[in-house]
Amino acid sequence: MLNGKTALVTGSTSGIGLGIALSLARQGANVMLNGFGDIEGARAQFEGLEIEVDYHGADMAHAEEVVDLVRATEARFGGCDILVNNAGIQHVAPIQDFPPERWDAILAINLSSAFHSLRAALPGMLARNWGRVINIASVHGQVASVNKSAYVAAKHGLIGLTKTAALETATTGITVNAICPGWVLTPLVQKQVDARALADGVDNAEATRRLLGEKQPSLTFTTPEQLGALAVFLCSEAAANVRGQAWGMDGGWTAQ
Repeated sequence: MLNGKTALVTGSTSGIGLGIALSLARQGANVMLNGFGDIEGARAQFEGLEIEVDYHGADMAHAEEVVDLVRATEARFGGCDILVNNAGIQHVAPIQDFPPERWDAILAINLSSAFHSLRAALPGMLARNWGRVINIASVHGQVASVNKSAYVAAKHGLIGLTKTAALETATTGITVNAICPGWVLTPLVQKQVDARALADGVDNAEATRRLLGEKQPSLTFTTPEQLGALAVFLCSEAAANVRGQAWGMDGGWTAQ
């Protein structure tokens, strides 16, 4: 379905980003990976797929590196057809105790990097009159939780950016949408479950139930593979008129 297209997925060496990148690759898209951690392990996930994969180590906190990432993708593959803004960080603290430098970093990586990548990628998409931009927001782009002021502010802003970009490209072949996950089972979240099991003196299943029970009525995690399938749909012709949406995949969190 996506043969000949190129997808740039930020923060794609693990978790949600890697799951989305793999889903797009399985549909025939070439992939530019980005992120930190086990880079070679991430690349190995694409072995056997008849696509090309490359990696760029841009730090998404720095605008010039974000732009270089887009330019490198265009130079390597001839264009950036699908842009998935997934990179993100988190810090939890009450506002009065929130370190200003953490606020600045979260806003830079979770919100401003999406503006910089979109600004750099749009001219090429407009020239080809085709593009798919998928911003990975969060349930916290729609509702708030305590002690997450910077993350909530950034994700709300990302949905606003999504809507504005969708309106600006509404008469073109470019669509811009956001995906808003709730709890997703990633290695980082699994560590939270393990820590809770240890702190509460319960097994992993009960720790999972307690964590999800606070917010997510389905009592099940969303998986990176499910998010990847939604990203594939948003890149399809069937979604050509899905524009400016904040698509929840949150197990009923925001239905409450």
